[in-house]
Amino acid sequence: MLRLISRNKTILFDRPALMGILNVTPDSFSDGGRYNQMDQALLHCEQMIADGADFIDIGGCSTRPNNAIASESEEMERVIPILKAIREAFPDTLVSIDTFRKNVAEASVDEGADLINDISGGLFDKDMLPYIGQHHIPYVMMHCVGTPETMHQYTLSGDIHQTVMAFFEEQCQVLEAYGEQQIILDPGIGFGKSLEANYQLLNDLNRYRYHNLPILIGISRKSLINKVLNTTPDTAENGTTVLNTIALLNGADLLRVHDVKNAREAIELVGNFCTFATKLAL
Repeated sequence: MLRLISRNKTILFDRPALMGILNVTPDSFSDGGRYNQMDQALLHCEQMIADGADFIDIGGCSTRPNNAIASESEEMERVIPILKAIREAFPDTLVSIDTFRKNVAEASVDEGADLINDISGGLFDKDMLPYIGQHHIPYVMMHCVGTPETMHQYTLSGDIHQTVMAFFEEQCQVLEAYGEQQIILDPGIGFGKSLEANYQLLNDLNRYRYHNLPILIGISRKSLINKVLNTTPDTAENGTTVLNTIALLNGADLLRVHDVKNAREAIELVGNFCTFATKLAL
């Protein structure tokens, strides 16, 4: 179960939580360029909240394969204005910032961000984990290898549960040295893993669940769907819902998605299924 302490409030989620993706980039793999304008971004944010998003995850630096990485100043210019606007328009909404840069994380927290979602798990910026640890900021730690430019060139295969677990153990211990932390684990499905390895990670979440921490699964519109179904990111929503359902049945605590409505329905149906299955087993 996910518990979050933010802005002196404790939020307890009694069912899996939902993180709606808001990419304010021109080049993200699925929706690049759609929400670059403030009015478009806010309308999309409003719709995701209406559809049941618990978090809005703002991304200002695309890390899709073969993509030029935005500079820190470019990322800051994209993220901070929309963060301020969301804070004003939707003050009760939890906001996550998808960044691997400590300076972007710090500026965002100063503007009211509730959570930092770091695809590198602290590898890409040596100052990230000390900053997060010292300030006890809620933090999504994703498993990753390589650098922003090379991470998609790796293809880890075989049984990689131990590799992912060892990564989480090492990075979590860095944060835990600063005292109690709020850590959410993300195995990095779609980042530098073979197709088989991605499905292994989806199948057995508890094999890499370090210290019973909550797990985020982000599979929305990714290649593990498209390679099997011959779909594209624009036509992968049905496949996304199927795999989100599997993730929920296997114990996922947080889903990061483009289509919030479909994911909310999956959470509701899986919750009812598990409730009725438990009653039948008595």
